[in-house]
Amino acid sequence: ARGKHFLNLYSYTSTASLHAALGGAVSTTSVDLSNTYLNWSKENFVLNGLTVDHADEQHQFFASDCFEWLKEGHEQYELIFIDPPTFSNSKKFYGTFDVQRDHLSLLKRAMNRLTTDGTLYFSNNYRGFEMDEEILAFFDVEEITQETIGPDFKRNQKIHRAWKITHPKN
Repeated sequence: ARGKHFLNLYSYTSTASLHAALGGAVSTTSVDLSNTYLNWSKENFVLNGLTVDHADEQHQFFASDCFEWLKEGHEQYELIFIDPPTFSNSKKFYGTFDVQRDHLSLLKRAMNRLTTDGTLYFSNNYRGFEMDEEILAFFDVEEITQETIGPDFKRNQKIHRAWKITHPKN
């Protein structure tokens, strides 16, 4: 993450953002619906010696629906991490989220916020997940699941799936 602007969607306690910040990211942006988790995120940053006051634009935290947040902004990021829930029906947004049904729209919106030379990492825990053919057709997609499973989980390698997604190199 060194030297990059980092975006973490469905950030939960923002551990990915924290690792990016400690790894030298120029900025981190964490987006999650839950203020409780975002407060926990800020505590994690402070515990690791990082500043998270309102005037600090280096590390930002947004309580928002990720779809809406992606639609409303225009900032570009060199590194994006998305690890959405398999399913959510939060009262904070209209309708439900289903990772299989909604990942195409989510990833297309996120790729619009990725710089042309950037990398998006997408992970989810739905065992039956299949990447939409449109994503495979329009972007360079590499499944990296095996690289992301630690030794403690080698026995059960179906704990999640992960992909590295970039814009096509022309």
